[in-house]
Amino acid sequence: MQLSLQSSALLNNGVEIPRLGVGVYQTPPGELTLHAVKYALKIGYRHIDTASLYGNEGDVGRAILESGIEREEIFITTKVWNSDQGYQSTLAACKRSLQRLGLPYVDLYLIHWPVEGQNKGTWRAMVPYH
Repeated sequence: MQLSLQSSALLNNGVEIPRLGVGVYQTPPGELTLHAVKYALKIGYRHIDTASLYGNEGDVGRAILESGIEREEIFITTKVWNSDQGYQSTLAACKRSLQRLGLPYVDLYLIHWPVEGQNKGTWRAMVPYH
């Protein structure tokens, strides 16, 4: 299979996820992240991967807003960190991520790293219909 920036995979829930994306792990908060994400979107990337731990969700959100690209055309992934796991903590962490991103939703919310004893609560918070 030949990949392009338009290549996607169909998830079990019917959502399409771009196969290629830009991750901002170890990209420092501020102008560098802002410009990197804006440039990635400009050249055709439509999947941006961040996490609360990275400290740059706000810059990712600002880049999306400033890109002029419709939100629905961009696939956003972020993650809940270890210290935020558990049912109520995960819900609160997701809300904080959305606020930092300035977005009403993310397309994929992942468990950054499973924490023993918190897995069930964290998972339950992440599954909309349980």
